[in-house]
Amino acid sequence: MIDDNPTLQIREDRLAKFDPEERAKLIRIAGHVRAMLEELGLDLTDPNLLETDIRVAQMYREMFHGLQEGAEPKVTVFPNDEGYTSMVMEKQIPFFSMCSHHLVPFYGHAHIAYIPTDRIIGLSKLPRILEFYAKRPQLQERLTEQVVTYLESKLQPLGAMVVIEARHLCVEMRGVKKAGAVTVTSAIRGSFLEKAVREEFLDLLRRN
Repeated sequence: MIDDNPTLQIREDRLAKFDPEERAKLIRIAGHVRAMLEELGLDLTDPNLLETDIRVAQMYREMFHGLQEGAEPKVTVFPNDEGYTSMVMEKQIPFFSMCSHHLVPFYGHAHIAYIPTDRIIGLSKLPRILEFYAKRPQLQERLTEQVVTYLESKLQPLGAMVVIEARHLCVEMRGVKKAGAVTVTSAIRGSFLEKAVREEFLDLLRRN
């Protein structure tokens, strides 16, 4: 941030809620964004662009917050005291992420299932796990694998399966420009490799 910038005080007010280290980081990011906008020839005195650099910096902080939380989500698991041995499935979990190739969004829904042994996880934690891995520069294939690998490592279930359906703005806005194209990825572990178990998953997925 340059000292003679006429909007400096406005921006400092916007960042007042952050601690000094985080504020300094956001100001550095905003400086890079501003330099990019200048290179593109944009008029940064336009009222609509006056604080775009700070807004983008704050947006990236929000979109990439998974990077700040450590290597994996902090999620509590519980003993399976009821001895439940059938499939647990949560479907149509919405998410947003950013493509690591172009830093534009991809978004959609995830369907997550596992068959427990002696451990279970709260249903609200499945979206939490997805959110953790989505909030970073990401690939859909990697995201799918990370979620299922986390479930496998923390729960040691009989099996786990994750399917993600997403639209990628790097496909829709640029390149081939195929609006509405949906990418589907899956990751399968343990008993879900068996045809009958996979078919149960897909049957539950098709139900309204």
